[in-house]
Amino acid sequence: MLKNYLQNKQKVLVALSGGVDSAVSAALLLKKGYKVEAVFMKNWTSNQGLISNECPWLEDRRSALQVAAHLRIPLHTFDFEKEYSQKVMEYFFNEYAAGRTPNPDVMCNKEIKFKLLYERAMQMGFDFLATGHYARIKNRCLLRAKDEFKDQTYFIYNLQPEQLKHILFPIGGYLKSEVRAMARKFGLPNAGRKESMGLCFVGKVELDKFLQQKIAPKKGPIVEITSGDKIGEHQGAAYYTLGQRQGIGVGGSGPYYVVRKELQTNTLVVSKNPEHSELLKNEIEISAVNWISRPGTSPLKCRGRFRHQQQPIGLELRESGQEGKYHVRFFSPQRAVAAGQSLVMYKGKICLGGGVIV
Repeated sequence: MLKNYLQNKQKVLVALSGGVDSAVSAALLLKKGYKVEAVFMKNWTSNQGLISNECPWLEDRRSALQVAAHLRIPLHTFDFEKEYSQKVMEYFFNEYAAGRTPNPDVMCNKEIKFKLLYERAMQMGFDFLATGHYARIKNRCLLRAKDEFKDQTYFIYNLQPEQLKHILFPIGGYLKSEVRAMARKFGLPNAGRKESMGLCFVGKVELDKFLQQKIAPKKGPIVEITSGDKIGEHQGAAYYTLGQRQGIGVGGSGPYYVVRKELQTNTLVVSKNPEHSELLKNEIEISAVNWISRPGTSPLKCRGRFRHQQQPIGLELRESGQEGKYHVRFFSPQRAVAAGQSLVMYKGKICLGGGVIV
């Protein structure tokens, strides 16, 4: 296998984020004999006019430059800041304003990494685009990673089947601990760098304060669901999500959990019961469904998750009669399923695809 790679010299563009996972991915590809070049994406800076707790792109790019120099590979820098603002952040703010709970990481992968970046890599004549995602590709199927805790298939369910032959996930067959060990073995300059947290390319944010930059605060009542009594005030119902406990700002005999958001009256309805019946759902609808491995029958019995790192749960999926829409029945009631989240489906290790909860 290694001999074939060395002979063919297939070209790979590796997305270097500045983190350990993508750096090890590049090193592994070099070891296998690929002709490797790297790219850093500049997607978010203070030029956006929005303030976050940190703006890590300069530090990230510096780390990517150090890794590329250590590995002796070229590093391109692509500026997708305008597209990221339009495709990811506008979606993020618009969804919250509409009372839904969006996932910007899903949208970033769909619109930026595996659309703009993928298309640019193919136009430049690369055979593959590689990233540091914890996922695997086998027999034209997307599989969950060996490291189940780090598995990132939830975020990349919008991959198209025809893309799989041009995408590589070099670390998908390793545990995170093994990736860290390889980073030290390769002598990578960022081997000890901490995990990045927060919004994709934006970093850590205080969600309500970040949202207030685009969604104006508007005071409204916090109402206890059983008594109907007003027990406090909030700054805007759009800032909260179902099941939320932290940041509600009601003292006394709490804690309280958000069970309903009434945007028309700007009312937040809460309960002390984290398992209140209004928080439990047996059935939902999903739309904008993308199939990576399309099932042949309906109804489809499989497993799925509507949060990253959630253990996949049993469900049944039926076509609703409207294109791209499906009816989902959970085999057991599920708590705090919020509109705007993604539901991703699995058959064993295979990620079938997913859709957005209506």
